[in-house]
Amino acid sequence: MLGGLRVWVHHIGSTSVPNLCAKPVIDILLEVADIESLDGRCAAFESLGYEVKGEFGIPGRRYYRKDSESGVRTHQVHAFERSSEGAIRHLAFRDYLMAHPAVAEAYGELKRQLAIRFSEDLEGYIDGKDGFIQEHERRALLWRGEAEES
Repeated sequence: MLGGLRVWVHHIGSTSVPNLCAKPVIDILLEVADIESLDGRCAAFESLGYEVKGEFGIPGRRYYRKDSESGVRTHQVHAFERSSEGAIRHLAFRDYLMAHPAVAEAYGELKRQLAIRFSEDLEGYIDGKDGFIQEHERRALLWRGEAEES
């Protein structure tokens, strides 16, 4: 499917962080040397059951999602160019949560509360996490920069 492309595959999202409360959805970060190289491979993703969504609100991303036969989301692929801002942001947030268990625990508790409050409102759930994610992505990027300087 991706033959001939140089790719880097990362497990991201809540299921990638040990002990973090998570929906049973696998998030995959796919890094490629040239993001446009994926545009000609839509049929290959579709043949595996993925819905091709293009950038889907995030410039420079290619987004693919897969649902079970009953319509429940099972997988999401977020593809970015190697070392792009989007790729770095996702990896820094994941690594930050892994390195800071208290932050991961607070995130998990927020997600549990939002899941109860917005059990029938996915947008409300997502909006409710936004402030936490934005703040901790900012901290994660600073933390990552400090780690790289050491």
